[in-house]
Amino acid sequence: MMANFIEELFYGNLDPQAREYHKSHRVVKVSKNINDIEEKLTERLRGEDKELFLDFCNGNSELTGEATLDAFITGFRLGVKMIFDTFCSEDAPFESFLEK
Repeated sequence: MMANFIEELFYGNLDPQAREYHKSHRVVKVSKNINDIEEKLTERLRGEDKELFLDFCNGNSELTGEATLDAFITGFRLGVKMIFDTFCSEDAPFESFLEK
């Protein structure tokens, strides 16, 4: 474990995006298939059709990136709320008999 998480974060030593799928994971096969199809279509298309397809690919990538960012932020906030509730809140629907 790192000596100081905040210091490691400050110096840029933490990169949660530095991950990859296991080579046997099905997502690797799906990703390769999508890349192969994109490459084949890019080679076959010409003119406005090629531009339109590449605009579609770029827009889809941008949308996917934004959706991934949103999921990360939402998940991070949920985790922080869980930690806050666990350590900073005594709220519960019942009172303890032992504390009276």
